[in-house]
Amino acid sequence: MGLFNYILLLYEPQRRAGIIMLMDWQGQKFVEQIMQISLLVFAVIALVAGYVLGSFHLMMLVYAGGVTLTTLITVPNWPFFNRNPLNWLDPNEVEKHHKPQVAVSLKKKATQK
Repeated sequence: MGLFNYILLLYEPQRRAGIIMLMDWQGQKFVEQIMQISLLVFAVIALVAGYVLGSFHLMMLVYAGGVTLTTLITVPNWPFFNRNPLNWLDPNEVEKHHKPQVAVSLKKKATQK
């Protein structure tokens, strides 16, 4: 089973229920912070390990492992990233309310010379 099929299985309960959950704004901000911090930490660890052991190859492997781990943590839409979901207005409710119209003035103000 490929990685893509495994990721699809993570969303199977939501898909069966007919629910598509999108990550909320606070979740996106949190994911970005996790990504930036973890990539920086793995870069420092890789640099130190590569310098101490004198191996550029090992440094690249450590950093690649950190990028992979960071990707597995931040890319899937995990439930703890959806703690503040947006409450969308029901389409039937929208039709009941008056839609505001924007007033457009076609007259130009007279310029004083």
